[in-house]
Amino acid sequence: MARHLILQNLKGRPIKYRQAISFMQEIRFASTSISQQAQPKPKTRFFQDVELKPFSEFLTDTFGRQHNYLRISLTERCNLRCQYCMPVEGVELTPQERLLSSEEIIRLSRLFASEGITKIRLTGGEPLVRKDLIDIVREINAIPGIDVIAMTTNGVTLARHLPKLKEAGLNLINVSLDTLIQAKFEFVTRRKGWSHVMKGIDTALELGYKPVKVNCVVMKGLNDDEIIDFVKLTENKAVDIRFIEYMPFDGNKWNYEKFVSYQQMLDIIRNQWPELERLQDSPNDTSKAYQVPGYAGQIGFITSMSENFCGSCNRLRLTADGNLKVCLFGNAEVSLRDAIRSGKSDSELLKIIGVAVGNKKKQHAGHLNNPNIFFNDIYYMLKKRKQQFFKVFGALMDPHLSTIRPFPSVNFQRFYRTTSTHLTNSTDYINNSKKFTHVDGRGKGKMVDVSDKKETHRIAIARGKIILASEAYELVKRNKSEGGDVLTISRIAGITGAKYTSRLIPFCHNINLSEVNLTFDLIDESHSIIITARAKTKASTGVEMEALTAVNVGALALYDMCKGVSQKNIITDIKLLHKSGGRSGTYNHDEYNDDMQ
Repeated sequence: MARHLILQNLKGRPIKYRQAISFMQEIRFASTSISQQAQPKPKTRFFQDVELKPFSEFLTDTFGRQHNYLRISLTERCNLRCQYCMPVEGVELTPQERLLSSEEIIRLSRLFASEGITKIRLTGGEPLVRKDLIDIVREINAIPGIDVIAMTTNGVTLARHLPKLKEAGLNLINVSLDTLIQAKFEFVTRRKGWSHVMKGIDTALELGYKPVKVNCVVMKGLNDDEIIDFVKLTENKAVDIRFIEYMPFDGNKWNYEKFVSYQQMLDIIRNQWPELERLQDSPNDTSKAYQVPGYAGQIGFITSMSENFCGSCNRLRLTADGNLKVCLFGNAEVSLRDAIRSGKSDSELLKIIGVAVGNKKKQHAGHLNNPNIFFNDIYYMLKKRKQQFFKVFGALMDPHLSTIRPFPSVNFQRFYRTTSTHLTNSTDYINNSKKFTHVDGRGKGKMVDVSDKKETHRIAIARGKIILASEAYELVKRNKSEGGDVLTISRIAGITGAKYTSRLIPFCHNINLSEVNLTFDLIDESHSIIITARAKTKASTGVEMEALTAVNVGALALYDMCKGVSQKNIITDIKLLHKSGGRSGTYNHDEYNDDMQ
């Protein structure tokens, strides 16, 4: 980028790198983003005796945008089967002979670099499934003018390949990861591998990649409940979590059911960390950067839908089969593969590239940001203001109302009137040594103060049963034997419910869970499923409510899936089996003791 700033100042006058080096260094030191960009390559090309030229007319569009960033898809293949990306059986792949060869990739990389491309990102599919990836990285690294080689990966095999890739010249890593819950990862991707992805991120940090960028596409109902957890990941890890707005374009229609806007995500995070700081963005950066003060890493938002960044777009894309795309949203492509194989010279290829870049639209392939996003945000803001009103004034409303139910708030807060008339004998209650946990001596609700309690490792195990109609039970049993997702969905629901316990149960403390897991035992004789949840934390209060919530929500999710088969399903016998680690000591239900014998 510094090279092109020099060119703009010199207005095309030839000058050697050797003469310009001091000026370039001044620009680089002045840039606030240089520490966040690629690691320096082992050798520099700034001392080569080549003459600078004005930025390529072939890579400059009619709006004056200069394109110095090329994304190359190396393959259509992937080792995951993400539900929002492809069907379980995969997709029909382009025949190998129609994909770009490594020689064609290198030739095009050299051609683009000669015209001003300084950064190349390797993508897929999944680039790590390509066997000649390391050779491709090494060849690109040898091309004069290429300062940054980046790669976007799902991370499943990253830990195994990264040392050699780093040696070959790879200096930026983006890992795509949409969930921090292993069961949800396996549900979404239809494959195992979550632990390998996390290991890949840790390996990248150990090898000195800083930051390691983690791309998370936020989708309502799928992972919007994990936004806070992703931010917490930056506390001790030098990662850059980039929350990406879901692009709700499916086929030829827009679908906003899964869309979560940048503003909605930011409000969720600021509710937890009011001190969140805005950072300085780099030129042409697609991400709006933020950081929780004192945290090792940072977060960012890629606002492709609500606040597009088309005006500063400097990217071109090359598909695995050799088509040049000037805009991600556009369908227009030109085949550079066919041009190469028909014997076109480099100068003829540049003319083809120039025509394609010159036809690039002002934004989103000519589509204005859809107005539905605007109205979606207006609705969200009105809803938020209504929530704030009830939070502040709800308790001042008519006390004779038995229940005040405001518009549902982010925290699912409700205001209740509690009086002694609800008790058989309020005096007996006050004098009773056995007291409600979250009610004071006058019968009024309150949150228990746990500030004087020590943080200890705490475990709770809860259990419940859902009795299904025979036809529903047989369907669940068959789905499990065929590797279906019914019980997986129930498990994810239970884990999510445990995380939201403090929002569902008034006055329940919000604690960090270190483990939540659900197991399912099918009992043929009674057509029932036993759901057991185990929750673990290190905190100053117990985790039994989280375990019980996990069982309840897991059972409800199972009920919801089975209600179309029969309405005779019953959720019953929910109990706490075990709790330990607290000041009150260990509790074991008789059923737990029987299990342990």
